[in-house]
Amino acid sequence: MKYALWGAALSLAATAAVAEPEKYTLDPSHSQILFSYNHLGYSTTYNLFSGIEGEIMFDEEDPANSSVSVSFPVMSMYTGWEKRFEHFMSDDFFGAEDGDMVTFDSTGIEVTGDTTAKITGDLTLNDVTKSVVLDAEMTKKAGHPMKDGQPWAGFDASTTLLRSDYNLGKFAPAVSDEVEIMISIEAGKAE
Repeated sequence: MKYALWGAALSLAATAAVAEPEKYTLDPSHSQILFSYNHLGYSTTYNLFSGIEGEIMFDEEDPANSSVSVSFPVMSMYTGWEKRFEHFMSDDFFGAEDGDMVTFDSTGIEVTGDTTAKITGDLTLNDVTKSVVLDAEMTKKAGHPMKDGQPWAGFDASTTLLRSDYNLGKFAPAVSDEVEIMISIEAGKAE
């Protein structure tokens, strides 16, 4: 029996009649979250978060039974301009301190195609937790050529947030309340 690509996304071998979910660990060196917003109608500003850690528990026989858990430090934000970073970390926005984290824990996965799914989960950002939906696509799954063929998978996802929902609404709507989120991650099967 052939599995859809999404169904086989994180497994390279045939499974027994009853498979257990398999753990995949995110590769922080090849995972990032890019966010953008409109600045006063003049430009689109891009920034990113790094230092992303987490795991995917993948159920090949029932991908909708899989789960995703991700976290990253607020202060891993890269803006390309030190004064913007300092402003984002100030009380106008995050009031960030070392150790403050952003987390996402999935609550449901709806497989929508051979390589696509909608992943619903709880996003905790700036001490506020709200449900969000990520439009996700598996970009590739194969044995990693630089890691002795270790099973590896890549995913892209996107969503739109209202920053005011997370007490980050300073200067809205002049600076857009809507923030576009683009995510790209790699994950390797845990050994």
